[in-house]
Amino acid sequence: MAITSSDGVTILYDHNGHQCISFNHLVEGYGIQSNQFLIIDNGRAGLIDPGGDLTYTPLNIEIGKRVKLTELDYIFASHQDPDIIASLPRWMMHTQCQVVTSKLWSRFLPHLASSFVTSKFGGNLQGRIIGLPDEGGKIEFGRSYIQAVPAHFLHSVGNFQFYDPVSKILFSGDMGASLVDDDADKPVTDFQQHVSYMRGFHQRYMASNKVGRIWANRVRRLDVEMLVPQHGSPFVGKEMINEFLNWISELPCGIDLINE
Repeated sequence: MAITSSDGVTILYDHNGHQCISFNHLVEGYGIQSNQFLIIDNGRAGLIDPGGDLTYTPLNIEIGKRVKLTELDYIFASHQDPDIIASLPRWMMHTQCQVVTSKLWSRFLPHLASSFVTSKFGGNLQGRIIGLPDEGGKIEFGRSYIQAVPAHFLHSVGNFQFYDPVSKILFSGDMGASLVDDDADKPVTDFQQHVSYMRGFHQRYMASNKVGRIWANRVRRLDVEMLVPQHGSPFVGKEMINEFLNWISELPCGIDLINE
């Protein structure tokens, strides 16, 4: 699978009217590096983990170069953190999109979007939220669908990743994240060297080795050609993805490391 990058925009997949695009360097200043993702299929669009105020304006500009805001059908939010979904009220005001997230967080989102609810643009926010059950499911999108893959306690109690069966990309949220400031658009080539950018983050943010192993086994049942986290570099090709799955399956983390 070829990846092309230019000025912080990475084309992960582009074939037959279906595109997956990553924006790698919209965060400036003290915010943690994060990737935002746009999927386009036959003129319809979905955003994955669009971020907060730091990313809203530059992301809006980049999206406008590719689709109209009226074509944005969904925001897919893996969990509730500010770097995931804090820009929600702006997207609610300026598009008619629906928000797809865990049912656990669907009643918390109005706390982020009070400015939307009380504005002249406001309305029934709950009516625009798709609350996913714990087992996940498929959301119709364009000519295909996006599959919500359960990843609970990695690192949020209600956490989902999003799999695109057309491109065979798993947008994995914080799982696989690496703390890099540069070259986040470049695939991992030396896994053992890359571990140094991942270990501390995963040991702190992932709940336990048990949930890591369960997740890895679930991913092995999917046909994944690219695993793309919200922070840092992607894993491209089954061999590199399998190296990561083997590593996370054996990593003690979270409550495994707590003592008195």
